[in-house]
Amino acid sequence: MKEAKQLLLCTYYWPPSGGAGVQRSLKFTKYLPIFEVEPTILTVDELFATYPIIDKSLNLEVAENLNVIKTKSKEPFLLYKKISGSKEIPRSGFANSAKPKLSEKIMRFIRGNFFLPDARKGWNKYACKAAGSLIETDKIDAILTSSPPHSTQLIGLKLKKKYGLPWIADMRDPWTDIYYYHELFPSWIAKKIDASYEKKVLENADRVLVVSESIKKLFLQKSKKINPEKFVVIPNGFDSNDFELKNIPENDVFTVSYTGTISSLYDITSFASACKTAFLDKGRNLKLRFIGSSEAVLYPVLNKFGLLNFSEIIPPVDHKSSINYLLNSDVLLLLIPDNKNNEGILTGKLFEYLGSGKQIIGIGPENGDAAEIIKKCHAGKMFTYGANQELSEFLDKMYIFWEEGRMPVMNENVLYYSRKMQSQHLAHIIHSLV
Repeated sequence: MKEAKQLLLCTYYWPPSGGAGVQRSLKFTKYLPIFEVEPTILTVDELFATYPIIDKSLNLEVAENLNVIKTKSKEPFLLYKKISGSKEIPRSGFANSAKPKLSEKIMRFIRGNFFLPDARKGWNKYACKAAGSLIETDKIDAILTSSPPHSTQLIGLKLKKKYGLPWIADMRDPWTDIYYYHELFPSWIAKKIDASYEKKVLENADRVLVVSESIKKLFLQKSKKINPEKFVVIPNGFDSNDFELKNIPENDVFTVSYTGTISSLYDITSFASACKTAFLDKGRNLKLRFIGSSEAVLYPVLNKFGLLNFSEIIPPVDHKSSINYLLNSDVLLLLIPDNKNNEGILTGKLFEYLGSGKQIIGIGPENGDAAEIIKKCHAGKMFTYGANQELSEFLDKMYIFWEEGRMPVMNENVLYYSRKMQSQHLAHIIHSLV
């Protein structure tokens, strides 16, 4: 048996923070010990953190014997709430915001030009101090930094330079190529500084984990000094243990669900139009459920196509409840924002959808990584933006399958995306570095 390696895993998002970003680190800590890797978590104390989503139920998934170190942080988002009058912290891509007012545009400009690489950088000095104390007193074999926020990667950069330990940068999203980057109104100076941070991280990390081949290609363009061999694709995934509910009743009404946020960059109009054609125009009943989405974004579209009476807009729920909604659906909706470099977007919800076993209707790039996974697993179909007729025909087919009790099923390729298998892959990387 191999000697267990000690991993310091630095992540800003940790329970009671909610959202898909928490799941990756949380599930790694669940399964890594099986493969002789003992993780220690370094995170921010929730009293000082600014989380867009809270899910206290996730605290129950943290292993009792897991060493979790929490530190202070200084963050400007609390000031943002006071100045803007908003009760919420902005979510990724500003998905909980409708059209921004002038005051919000000013706040975004300040964020995009004066808090680089992001507004949670105030955690770094506390995290580096705590990490240093741990490294100097305990046996740490390797460091993993998980982002976003990408400021967390600067913690890994500093620790690498000071202690020389093997460093894995786990980058779930693009950095300067993230789809909403332009909505921060960065000046050319800000772009240059941010790009410099990004380049230093990519050049100095011993391994870079990404969730898709497309994101890998984006990062490889940042510098000729980056060794492509140090990149490893470990996509997001699902924990099969989360989907073991039994005796799920069949729906009396054909039910389509979407979990997560929806911003103005998502093509919800094509889906709404297709629903009208496939259901309302044919006198069929329908239930649409949007869990965790913004009413400000959804209401005008649903109202336009006469779908309000067939829809439920549900506030954010805890992870277990979200899975219950998936399992109690007939088809699941996946939306990918319509913008540059979206081929590599692999949202966490895609893999939760795969775990549910339900068929997926995707709207996004037909040549993207999400489309390839859906096709590979026989999990549904991806449609390009504005493909109203094709969407309507697919919905019509799914309705007939549902009515006849013969909904399609996925194939065994879905097992590749289990959290346990991904943790085994990560453990192999750690053992190879130490």
